[in-house]
This record gives sequence, structure tokens and C-alpha cells, in this order.
Amino acid sequence: MIEDEPGLVLTLTDRLTREGYGVESTGDGESGLERATAEPFDLLLLDLMLPRLSGVDVCRELRRRGIATPVIMLTARGQVADKVVGLKLGADDYVTKPFEMAELLARVEAQLRRAPASPHPVQGYAFGDVRVDFRKAEATRDGTAIELSAREFQLLRYFVEHRGATLTREELLNEVWGYNSMPSTRTVDVHVAWLRQKIEPNPRHPQYILTVHGMGYKFAG
Repeated sequence: MIEDEPGLVLTLTDRLTREGYGVESTGDGESGLERATAEPFDLLLLDLMLPRLSGVDVCRELRRRGIATPVIMLTARGQVADKVVGLKLGADDYVTKPFEMAELLARVEAQLRRAPASPHPVQGYAFGDVRVDFRKAEATRDGTAIELSAREFQLLRYFVEHRGATLTREELLNEVWGYNSMPSTRTVDVHVAWLRQKIEPNPRHPQYILTVHGMGYKFAG
């Protein structure tokens, strides 16, 4: 929980703990970003208005680094524009203060159901001459840095975490781009092509991101 109102932190921590959740909290955006980047949390409750770094900035930076932890934003009434920005940046849901505890608990449960632990959770991975550090959002090929966009990192991470599985374009759209985005399946093909150009020894004959004709893609790294 990244929230700067001590009373709310106390109330939420007490109720969530009684519901069986383990809760950790921090009171400013900068330390919250540091914690959320360094540790594998199941879900983040993120206040919009925070000292040192806003909730919008925290969310933007988490997604830029390829961290897909579900985020529920806590917003005050009247911050409609900020809610929209937050959702576009990758927040998964929001609740408006003051809120009913039952509503927040329902939204927490819904997000945890939607985002089960991945079958192969990773912080880093290596295949061929490519090394990827997902926490630092850094990748190298034969020791040379690879310039990957935030979306390319998210796509590569999803491939790695589901390696060996055939992934449809629709699944990749839902899981990597998110339900509030409106790209087409062609967008997936374009990003896969870009990713292949950067990580495959021979992009014309890929050996890691394989096409499964009529279905989608499979990562074989």
C-alpha cells in the first residue's frame, strides 16, 4: 500500500490483515516505487496524491520497467482526468474516496483472481546470447545493450513467463496491452516483428519466438 494518510493506512491494514492478507505500506511515491520495483508483491494499492512522486508517476514508471503487478488506484472525488490518465498508464482499477470497505475488498479479490501467479515468475532470464533483467528493465545481447520499449519488455516478459505455451494474439492483447487499450491483433504481430529484430540471431528464421500458424506464438527460449 502506497498511501500517505496514516489513519487510512491503519484502517486498511487492520481490515486487510483480518481478511488474511499480508500488508506492507509506505507513505510516499518515491519509496513506494523503490519497494514495488525491488519486491514481488501480488497487488498494489496506490494513492493518487502522494508526496515526492505522484501515484500517476509511480504507475507510469512501474509499467515502463515491465512490472505487471496489478494496481488499484485510490482517488479523491473530482479527479476524473487523473483516473483516466492512471488507467491509460496501466492501472487496473480505481476506487474513489471515501469508499466502502466491502467495495475495496471485492475489487482486491477481483484483481487477484484476474492475475494468478505466473507459471514461471522471473526477475531475469537468459537465452542464447541474450540476457534480460526484468527488474532493472535492461537487456543485453552478447554484452551489448538492447534498446527495448516498455511494451517490448512487457511482451518479452510474458513470453518468458509462459515459455512453451501457445499464446493467442487475443491473450497477448488482453494480458500485455490490457483491457482498456484498443489495439488490433495486427499490433501484436508488429511488436513481435520488432522484438525478433532485436533478440533473434536471424529474424527471418526465428528460433525463440515461434509462429504457431492459425493460433499465435510460442516462446521456445
